[in-house]
Amino acid sequence: MSDAPTLLWLRQDLRLADHPALLAAAAEGPLLPVFVLDGAAAGRWAPGGAARWWLHHSLEALAADLAGRGAPLLLLRGDAARLVPALAWETGASAVHATLMCEPWARRQDAAVAAALAADGRRLSLHAGNLLLHPDAVRSGQNKPYGLYAPFARAVRAQVPPMEPIPAPPRLQAAACPRGGVALADLGLLPPAREGDWAAAFPEMLTPGEAGARERLHRFRRGVADYRAGRDSPAGDGTSRLSPHLRWGELSPRQVWHAAAEQDGHEAFLREILWREFSHHLLWHRPELPDTALRPAYARFPYRPDAMRLRAWQRGLTGYPIVDAGMRQLWRHGWMHNRVRMVAGSLLVKQLLQPWQEGAAWFWDTLVDADLGNNSTNWQWVAGSGLDAAPYFRIFNPVLQGRKFDPEGRYVRHFLPQLARLPDRWLHEPWAAPAAVLRQAGLRLGHDYPHPIVEPAQGRADALAALGELRAAA
Repeated sequence: MSDAPTLLWLRQDLRLADHPALLAAAAEGPLLPVFVLDGAAAGRWAPGGAARWWLHHSLEALAADLAGRGAPLLLLRGDAARLVPALAWETGASAVHATLMCEPWARRQDAAVAAALAADGRRLSLHAGNLLLHPDAVRSGQNKPYGLYAPFARAVRAQVPPMEPIPAPPRLQAAACPRGGVALADLGLLPPAREGDWAAAFPEMLTPGEAGARERLHRFRRGVADYRAGRDSPAGDGTSRLSPHLRWGELSPRQVWHAAAEQDGHEAFLREILWREFSHHLLWHRPELPDTALRPAYARFPYRPDAMRLRAWQRGLTGYPIVDAGMRQLWRHGWMHNRVRMVAGSLLVKQLLQPWQEGAAWFWDTLVDADLGNNSTNWQWVAGSGLDAAPYFRIFNPVLQGRKFDPEGRYVRHFLPQLARLPDRWLHEPWAAPAAVLRQAGLRLGHDYPHPIVEPAQGRADALAALGELRAAA
């Protein structure tokens, strides 16, 4: 071990346990962990408002965890491609360790940092600590990256289970922290005062930080056996809710994999972990994923951009209760149940004919778990434009979806209290309720709750007509 410090460049790996970059850096010498907030490098893929809130509290928790092990957390703001090499030069660090990222902007940033370090006789070491496998380690028999989930998942399963997670080091040999860092509050990650505390209810559902991640994983382990049966019920607690912890690297996928695999009935959940891995695999090999339809024909899809329709969807005012409840949940908690994400996405893209990129952008700004690989892959799945997507003609009927997955209306009534007195029979299509039922429920359609933004049959017809127009143009 050298006396020279080693930099641990933290980004989306805000934990101490099962952290290959941290362990490699700590093995080389005194450790200096640093986080650089660099919104310019990420451009429009810098964290959205909800994710920034999460990041603030995750950094706060990480700083406390590091301090408990004797190490500081240096916070910087600006151009990481300049600041990280400059910090290495200032401290005399010969190496920088970081966790591999699949985002195109991060890969460009890594290349710039590596070049600047190499010019000064230093090195950047990247570790695939937020994935089960390096994206280049999973290739077809023709030595090509996979475009379809099923063969990809089989290929990964042939190489896993992954190695056992490594516990967090009890103590860290810390390097001296140079001056020039900024305070967490000065990063400006929390909502500005002029916007009010729109994130006030976020902690009701999820707790940022590694301790919150461990607690959530522990709770979910007891429910893995019920995951397959309960994951589609938005009113219950059948999903893992681990997505923001994985997005910010407060947990590693190895930790999640092993915790789930120890339980009966784990296969349904492990498929979701493999889908996450597949999304990052796609982003690594197809960097156009967040912007461009992977099926070239869908670049010509006849969407009908409409600001009023988009705004109604964003505000939860479409007139479809299961969708509107989901959009209200998203705004209130920075998170939405996965089944409802699919139904809401289908309504926007298909029945309302709005570009999938608009939905992806809204989710990017409002989800605490907004992950570029997952978000982009999921929206292309809904839109039918991904390589391994739901067929475009698969159109979720929000009325039937509501009846099937929220039959007692607990989810809808919680987030749409104005509908609380409607009988179950009419809850998911209030516009069809007799006038006497509406009066008894104290509901005035068009005043207390909107009429459907598009009639169900018309929305389906419009979606299929657009698909026919696309095929005719092919």
